[in-house]
Amino acid sequence: MSKDIRIKKGLDIKLVGEAEQITTELPLGSMFAIKPSDFHGVIPKILAKEGTEVKAGEALFHAKSDERILFPSPVSGKVTEIVRGARRKVLEIKITATAQQEYKDFGKKDVDAMSSEEVKNHLFASGCWPFVKQRPYDVVANPNQAPKAIFVSAYASAPLAADYDYTLKGKEAELQAALTALTKLTEGKVHVSVAKNSTLSPFKEMKGVELHKVSGPHPVGNVSTQIAQIDPINKGEVVWVVTPQDLVVIGELLLTGKFNAKRTVALTGSKFSKPQYVTAVAGAQMSDITKGNLETDNERVISGNVLSGEQVGENGFLGYYDNQVTAIPEGDDYEFFGWNKPVFDKVSTSRALTFSWLNPKKKYDLNTNTNGEHRAFVVTGAYEEVFPLDIYPMQLLKACMYKDLDEMEGLGAYEIAPEDFALTEFICVSKQPHQKIIREGLDLMREELG
Repeated sequence: MSKDIRIKKGLDIKLVGEAEQITTELPLGSMFAIKPSDFHGVIPKILAKEGTEVKAGEALFHAKSDERILFPSPVSGKVTEIVRGARRKVLEIKITATAQQEYKDFGKKDVDAMSSEEVKNHLFASGCWPFVKQRPYDVVANPNQAPKAIFVSAYASAPLAADYDYTLKGKEAELQAALTALTKLTEGKVHVSVAKNSTLSPFKEMKGVELHKVSGPHPVGNVSTQIAQIDPINKGEVVWVVTPQDLVVIGELLLTGKFNAKRTVALTGSKFSKPQYVTAVAGAQMSDITKGNLETDNERVISGNVLSGEQVGENGFLGYYDNQVTAIPEGDDYEFFGWNKPVFDKVSTSRALTFSWLNPKKKYDLNTNTNGEHRAFVVTGAYEEVFPLDIYPMQLLKACMYKDLDEMEGLGAYEIAPEDFALTEFICVSKQPHQKIIREGLDLMREELG
């Protein structure tokens, strides 16, 4: 039975630079890179050495912990460089694309006739398994643990997030094929959440899934919020998560036999001359995506959204899971005694000095300035106002910092991902790196508890 989800706790950060609903087909570009850091916790075992010619879909490396989990090249071309860091850690695998793209043929599949094991093996062979992530720990799913349910959040509530109703238009066949495949991977249900006021969602006619309608401020679009409302995770349980744009890749693979990592990406933020949608392949170089549209004047380019994305710069690469690029002003300006006067151009949950609450629909051109320095935690009760999960956020953050596994477990760390603490980090008067703290805590739990 479907369940409507409505939350009151949260915060919508309204920024200028929302993408206009027009899509520009960009040229393919020449340089692409896959970063093992996009797949948190995976230690890569290189398969394609420098100089290797690869087709789109051919494996570049596999996970050291499980050689079935392959990570494919998004394009056909030559592996030109394997960038390494300290202790020879692999940072990037760069591929120079060929003008004429070639795809490895994995064969068309009748997903209705496939068994669970056949679906799983096909996702392994084609390199699509990394699209399936798991809770707890927010990492690539462990195929040896059966999930009690699978979740897809088809509503993005983060600042300036891409509109799934627009980007997935016309992809109904691919989405249905992928969702049918997912239903074979769990004995539980496949839950799909869409915006309550959406009339154009391609997920509304999908078969074999449980559809939920969500409403409220960010982070209602975060899958953790939806899991907590629909089917919370208990100790020993696992749920899997797939994003809508990755469902399209899986669906196209099943229908055509090709691994096609092209997606519709939203260019957002005040530093874009024309915020809009473009087509790009995962791992594309930012300079190719932003060419002729970016105001290169003290800007910060982010792969993802402003709350949980990664700063990459114009010479960086589009993240493997990202369908949004944000460009905002770099915050390197400081005010003398700025704390002692009324503020009208910043977002805040406090009514002490800022007046954003007087005009809730106003859009802001915010920069990256943190407006304060790092200091000890201050107990204000503000975190709970923007944190909808039934968890004590400050206590969990502190438990992660002093590495108390029992307390982390008792406070609900199995249910969360770093992105769930992006809002508490945004409003934090102590300027603590909440997402980094949570990630380190989850890594410790995974290492110690398995």
